[in-house]
Amino acid sequence: MLDARKILVLVNGDSTDAAMIALASQTTKRKAHVYAIHVIEVRRTLPLDADLVEERRKADTVLDAAERAAAEAGLELETEILQARDVGTAVVEEAIEAQVDLIMLGIPYRKKFGELDLGKTVPYVLKNAPCNVWVYRERMPDR
Repeated sequence: MLDARKILVLVNGDSTDAAMIALASQTTKRKAHVYAIHVIEVRRTLPLDADLVEERRKADTVLDAAERAAAEAGLELETEILQARDVGTAVVEEAIEAQVDLIMLGIPYRKKFGELDLGKTVPYVLKNAPCNVWVYRERMPDR
């Protein structure tokens, strides 16, 4: 059985966020510290600490929804907004810094050129995370 004392959940505003929060709640049974992060990807043409007002508003909305989902699941949730050049790198660096035991990532079901598309974040985190990683892929749409 997984003994996760610290769980990091990446939320990005897609359809998997609420499921990830619920899964974190079921996993912890209120024993672990759970926090959700949203990463704002900053273009290389801008300084890393650029004031990205619209992106911050979106991030606030995403984290508010995560907090509502956590409240419904009876989970105490800490949230944080990060700005980085790359989401995967930010997740791994945050996991190392916070010494988390588990990273939880959710991805919607999507295809690119007829193949399941994991994007670039999931493979990067799977390859580089120093801890356990759970990936939740939502179900295929009904045909």
